[in-house]
Parts: sequence; C-alpha cells; structure tokens
Amino acid sequence: MDTNQDLSQAYWEERYNKQETGWDIGDISPPMKFAIDQLAFQFPEQKELNILIPGAGLGHEAIYLHQKGYTNVHVLDIAKKPLAEIARKCPDFPSHHLHCEDFFNFKKEAFDIIFEQTFFCAIPPSSREIYVLKMHELLKPKGILTGLFFNFPLTDQGPPFGGSLEEYLDLFDPYFLINFMETAQNSIKPRAEKELFFIFENRSQKQA
Repeated sequence: MDTNQDLSQAYWEERYNKQETGWDIGDISPPMKFAIDQLAFQFPEQKELNILIPGAGLGHEAIYLHQKGYTNVHVLDIAKKPLAEIARKCPDFPSHHLHCEDFFNFKKEAFDIIFEQTFFCAIPPSSREIYVLKMHELLKPKGILTGLFFNFPLTDQGPPFGGSLEEYLDLFDPYFLINFMETAQNSIKPRAEKELFFIFENRSQKQA
C-alpha cells in the first residue's frame, strides 16, 4: 500500500475480517511485557493509573495489564472487530473502557501512561506530527509515553511504515523529554534489531 491510500475504519475492519493481521504475534510481545512488569515493580501500589493503549488491535497488552490488577486501562481502536474480540477473551474487562474511535478525534481526561505498540507504524507518515501533538494533549504533564517504534527505512510501502531513531528524536523532542530510546534487547526473532524501545516524558509545554 502506498502512503496515499485510505487507512480508514473500513480498511482495518476488512483486515480483521479476513484475518490479515500479520502484525499480531498472538500474545503480548516480550519488550512490552517487560515494560509492564517494570511498571508493576516500580509502582506496586498504583493500580489506578490512567492508562491508554491506542490502536490496540487484539489488546494483548491491555489484557495483561488488566490481569495484573490495573483498573483504569483504556483501549482505543478504529475497528470494532478487535474490541469485540477483547471483550470475548476477557469478559470482565470494563466495556466502557473499550473505545471504538479515531485516535485523532479521541477526547478523554489526561492519562498517566500511554503504551505504543504497532500503532505509530500503521498511520500514514504524513500524520506523524499530528500524532505527536495528540499524544502531548492526551498525557498529563510528566505523563509517560512508552513502547516500541520500528527501526527500518521509511518507504511509501506500508503499513507497517518504518522510521529511524533520528527521525523520532526530531519529531518528539519538542514535546517530550527523551528518557530512553535504544534497540530493544528482547524482540521476537523476526523483529530483532528492528525495534526501538523508548520512554518519553511529556513536557508541560513545547520546547522552543
């Protein structure tokens, strides 16, 4: 697919209906599991953190967080099919925390943490600056954006669309303190050396 092709709700519903979900590995990825386990270790009593997972797909991270006892995990996806699957697999997941909306139009109280997992790479590259602004808006000051970006050349073929550490620094640094961004050490074999694990802290205002 080229970057000008429509990545609408209908497109993603069709992908799920046809089970064309090659990005989904069937479980939470090792780097994301590590990130959540670290969160639980560092803040063992803070199970009410307001957490968002946009473009969550089948929601492996959300289900894992829910099973860990986090009570304010919100899942956002433009397609209905994966949200219905989350509800089926995890019947006690709060239905009012499953949001079928366009990320760029989503309005909700500010979040403490947002997890990024194969969402940024699925949006048209022309929307990346808007993505950064929206993340800045959705997070509390000093709120955390963490997860994975793909580290391979950006072309007009996707999704997934690639990118580089340098590009991500240029995009995010005005709005986020870059606490950490390095090659993930525990990626699954097909993604080895192709994922960057990052931790960004939301700035209270844009840095000049």
